[in-house]
Amino acid sequence: MKFDIKLSDEKPFDVVGFGLNAVDHIVVVPHYPEFNTKIRLQHHDRYTGGQVATAMTALARLGCNTRYIGKVGSDSAGQLQLERLAVEAVEHSYVKQIAGATNQIAFIIIDSRNGERTIIWDRDEKLAFEPDEIDPVAITSGKILHIDGHDVAADIRAAEIARKASIPVVIDVDNFYPGADKLLPLVDFLVTSSDFPTRATGIKDKKEALIRLKEISNSYFVAMTVGKDGVIAFHEGQFIHVPGFEIECRDTTGAGDAFHAGFIYGLLKGFDIVETLRFANAVAALKCRGLGAQSSLPTLDEVNSLLDKTI
Repeated sequence: MKFDIKLSDEKPFDVVGFGLNAVDHIVVVPHYPEFNTKIRLQHHDRYTGGQVATAMTALARLGCNTRYIGKVGSDSAGQLQLERLAVEAVEHSYVKQIAGATNQIAFIIIDSRNGERTIIWDRDEKLAFEPDEIDPVAITSGKILHIDGHDVAADIRAAEIARKASIPVVIDVDNFYPGADKLLPLVDFLVTSSDFPTRATGIKDKKEALIRLKEISNSYFVAMTVGKDGVIAFHEGQFIHVPGFEIECRDTTGAGDAFHAGFIYGLLKGFDIVETLRFANAVAALKCRGLGAQSSLPTLDEVNSLLDKTI
């Protein structure tokens, strides 16, 4: 089964990403601590991350031409994010560095037994995007637009611009922010975290929630990632489950972001649906090899090698 989409051949970028970036403080512990206890950490370091910035970085590693649009702080964390985008060859001329703002940060506790993480985050309100800050030229400079639904009003404006220009919109969403009900109908590829369909619909059964999410969003394609079990999609009246890959997992931070990058890569290359989801699973699995959202993002050769080994 193929995706029924047509991408422009006349864009300077393969993908434009508009949304969050962050600098993550990763703390690895032998096990998740109980309340009111002390535990010695095994490792601590600072890594760049954030949903959309990580997805654009992952796509650049895969050989795509990407542009990132967002805001960073004027602090050292914001400068680190800009430096990392430059190293990864992600075009970022539309990134705004906000004077007096601190960059979005997260403190992420990693359980070394399984790589699962707990995230504690904060974002300076000065980093929020308003709809009138959206530049239509930048938004329409790619074949695909990728957003995260965080600054909802600005995302609605960006998605409206993309839709008017016949540019498919992909979203990575895990929280149902106020106004999301107006954003989702503007999204073509709605790929969520495992618990988002339940949050959005109030339905506990995952498959039933996914069906309802399709109804209320009217998105062309809906799916949810389910960790090591891969991904479940609901498309044209049928469920598609593509299992994940077995890999030694050190850190799941950014796995969903990497999945979206792999998914978008499949759209760009015209893969069929199962092939696209399998490729996305492979990108996400390989990311989990190392600490941080971006440090272990794979190259195209690494992804293909994993796919070839597990036919």
